[in-house]
Amino acid sequence: MAKDKKTPRPKAQTPKGFRDYFGAEVTERSEMLRQIAGVYHAYGFDALESAAVETVEALGKFLPDVDRPNEGVFAWEDDDEGWLALRYDLTAPLARVYAQHRNDLPLPYRRYAMGPVWRNEKPGPGRFRQFYQCDADTVGAVSVAADAEICALLADCLEVVGIPRGDYVVRVNNRKVLNGVLEVMGLKDDEQRAAVLRTIDKFDKVGETGVRELLGKGRLDASGAFIEGVGLSDAQAGPVVAFLTSKGATSADTLANLRAAIGGSAIGAEGVAELEQIAALLDAQGYGPDRIEIDPSVVRGLGYYTGPVFEAELTFEILDDKGRKRQFGSVAGGGRYDDLVKRFTGQAVPATGVSIGVDRLLAALREKGRIGSESRGPVVVTVMDRDRMADYQTMVAELRSAGIRAEVYLGNPKNFGNQLKYADKRQSPVAVIEGADEKANGVVQIKDLILGAQIAENASLEEWKERPSQIEVPRADLVAQVRAMLDSQG
Repeated sequence: MAKDKKTPRPKAQTPKGFRDYFGAEVTERSEMLRQIAGVYHAYGFDALESAAVETVEALGKFLPDVDRPNEGVFAWEDDDEGWLALRYDLTAPLARVYAQHRNDLPLPYRRYAMGPVWRNEKPGPGRFRQFYQCDADTVGAVSVAADAEICALLADCLEVVGIPRGDYVVRVNNRKVLNGVLEVMGLKDDEQRAAVLRTIDKFDKVGETGVRELLGKGRLDASGAFIEGVGLSDAQAGPVVAFLTSKGATSADTLANLRAAIGGSAIGAEGVAELEQIAALLDAQGYGPDRIEIDPSVVRGLGYYTGPVFEAELTFEILDDKGRKRQFGSVAGGGRYDDLVKRFTGQAVPATGVSIGVDRLLAALREKGRIGSESRGPVVVTVMDRDRMADYQTMVAELRSAGIRAEVYLGNPKNFGNQLKYADKRQSPVAVIEGADEKANGVVQIKDLILGAQIAENASLEEWKERPSQIEVPRADLVAQVRAMLDSQG
């Protein structure tokens, strides 16, 4: 008789493109979200927490491939509701929420949302399939004052989390200006227009010469491979290059260059006028070009945005995997998207917003050494007599009531050394010790674990005697002495 095959044990590993986050990382993210939420709240935005699952129909055209609804998102077919998917971003859910509840919401509706989003895309270094976004949007405001406000809010968010002026710039452009350039070029073929847009999006990587080559016959890339060009003449490519290179020494210079680039295009002129108004509104609030600037090279979300677009870029240098210097790059972006709600209601509803990449921002702060230091664990009350667990729990309760993070050691108390090893692994700053003798004499021992480690590593015998890392105090002074020790550690 054949033996039954044993069910293989599951592998203890995270799926590709996902990762686990532990203690300090979770705390750092929570603190950043709290700081950003404080700015959003101060600007008058209300919190919204929408469902993590949407219908694929609601996510709609903003999927990478609408013909295959499970491509680009994590999707499954439900017997009752058809295709469902984990949300791809926080903007498409906002459009659905507003369309569904618009009769009960104020207009304009100002909301912020924070949480994970999921993308079924190929993962890579620093690129995961689940990541956090932090959005603020205004729905129902036609005025570009709403766009200017988003730019100011974005600058304030960067500064409140620890990115100083000089280390970032919020760059602003307008999709209408780009449409004006395409109009001046006289391109009728949609495929050719799309190819031009893709080429414009490569300006940061290949520069003016590379764009000229790609708009023309093509170019050799760094590997020596030939990249086929769009096939435009030099005259046709001229307005695109003029547009991309129109950034001047001042906002006024840039706007003048953009007016020349769009020629007689009415939609282009409208876009330039909106940029001029945004610059004036920001200047009135004290947001100068050292923080927010007009930059024609910002062409993000070419098929998504309908007006002003903005991007926050960190300007300090880091070293890449090969030790080469490069700028950290973009950590947030957004713009005006006036057609999103229309998909549900049939009526145009203006909207503008920004999305901050929380994980990117955290990585930037770690690069600058502003976070990532070892986190402090809880005070550990050791167990010298397992029959007196109630006494130890009483100590912990007193510490917690005083706002001090604390725990009782709940492992096997037989080996006291293991308790201190546990405290070290928890990065605990203080250990509390009360054995039978201490209990009888009404005292406790308080051990400074941080000072103890420093003394053990660096101090001489004389210094060790002068700076004892363990003190005996009356039991009634437990909370006060623990707090004093924590304060002395900084």
